[in-house]
Amino acid sequence: MDMKQVNAGKLRAIGYDAAAKTLHVEFDDRRLVEYAGVPAEIWRRLSSAGALWSYFRDNIEDEYAARRLK
Repeated sequence: MDMKQVNAGKLRAIGYDAAAKTLHVEFDDRRLVEYAGVPAEIWRRLSSAGALWSYFRDNIEDEYAARRLK
């Protein structure tokens, strides 16, 4: 999966697997977290948001099942 490098709040990279509907998020402390069941529309809105960190906190962080990968 390609990760898009970002510098927004605690986010450092984001990536999306459309087939699996999983969002991968890398944080500034190098944690990599996978969010399951994320629709493509949410990914599109996140990746184009003017305030990525705010969009992530408001619409993803507590809305989807998370699993720490590293």
